[in-house]
Amino acid sequence: MSVIELHRPPHRVAVLSVHTSPLEQPGTGDAGGMNVYITQTATRMARRGIAVEIFTRATSSELPPVAELAPGVLVRHVHAGPFEGLGKEELPAQLCAFTAGVQRAEARHEPGHYGLVHSHYWLSGQVGWLVRDRWGVPLVHTAHTLAKVKNAALADGDTPEPRTREIGEQQVVDQADQLIANTAVEAAQLTDLYDAEPEKVNTVAPGVDLELFRPGDRAAARAALGIAPNAVVLAFVGRIQPLKAPDVLLRAAAELVATGAVPRERLVVVVVGGPSGTGLEAPTSLQELAAELGIADVVRFLPPRRGQALVEVYRAADAVAVPSHNESFGLVALEAQACGTPVVAAAVGGLPVAVSHLNSGMLVGGHEAVHWADALRQVVAQPRLWTRLSAGAVAHAGEFSWDHTTDALVAGYVEAQGAFRRALFARDVAV
Repeated sequence: MSVIELHRPPHRVAVLSVHTSPLEQPGTGDAGGMNVYITQTATRMARRGIAVEIFTRATSSELPPVAELAPGVLVRHVHAGPFEGLGKEELPAQLCAFTAGVQRAEARHEPGHYGLVHSHYWLSGQVGWLVRDRWGVPLVHTAHTLAKVKNAALADGDTPEPRTREIGEQQVVDQADQLIANTAVEAAQLTDLYDAEPEKVNTVAPGVDLELFRPGDRAAARAALGIAPNAVVLAFVGRIQPLKAPDVLLRAAAELVATGAVPRERLVVVVVGGPSGTGLEAPTSLQELAAELGIADVVRFLPPRRGQALVEVYRAADAVAVPSHNESFGLVALEAQACGTPVVAAAVGGLPVAVSHLNSGMLVGGHEAVHWADALRQVVAQPRLWTRLSAGAVAHAGEFSWDHTTDALVAGYVEAQGAFRRALFARDVAV
């Protein structure tokens, strides 16, 4: 390979997303920020002339073998286990079948069809380092979440990640040619908790679609949702599971009502999302909690939504709460801020990067209802502060974009190719 070729990005990337498809609706099941990340970066890579093929597990017999996500981006549905009824924790048993399906797809082409493999989440990483060795191409891996980090910040009653996942993640960290971290905090977690080589870790912040998520007519957004113009609107957007802690918003809302900080007749709490993860074990627990707290009359539960329908939720809200116990970044926070809505978020993981404290929103230490109620009260009850935070939210979100993310990923691909070739050369010389 010539020096010029070493500095060119790969002509085609195999993206591995075993447990969730970019075609699925974020906000329920296993679909979330990772789906958005893959869709947005793959689409933009294709615009830069890099073909992308995304391999994901088929979850329905009605899915076509291959679907076009966007020009230059294909989604390949691999048969691995029964179409329905498999939880994420059961998928390790299907990795051999999935790997075989990926290899069969590659075998239909001339050698070198894929120039690089990018795996997302540890299950995909397990497949990635096997096909990387078979194809002789670099492996780039994005963890999105890490078991050791999640287990250190479990919500009360939540189920810890199994030891098998920790072991699997360690194997992927050891094998990958480059690891993509969302923030410097995650990069440190990879080196401190998984002994990743620092030179292999590349920090690339996720982005936000600044063309879609932008400020707009709040009154029109509220009218579309059937919310009164003078309401105080608090929103949660995401998967309904203990890790995301939507219960914290409900408890804080009950505190606001109980103390009279927000009149009951004006308060509207909007929860957008569906049960996921351990939340599937008690799919109506949040509704039951609202009733138990005596605020069922002010809480509205909406199914997951995307596009302009999601924008309406952000624009309608006075504040968006992101009370997660752990969050590798927090795309919801960026999306809301891009719409001009201040965010009140937990000071965990990547959220202190996604939210600029006292500039675009507020960060809260811990998950006590009284502290969350106080932060939310400050944001929604002080018009001058809200106006300043709203302007700061738009400015802060404007520092992130999927184009910047994609450019950084492509540059990282070039680095990974060079490191991979140098390692091969060194090994051949040693032999």
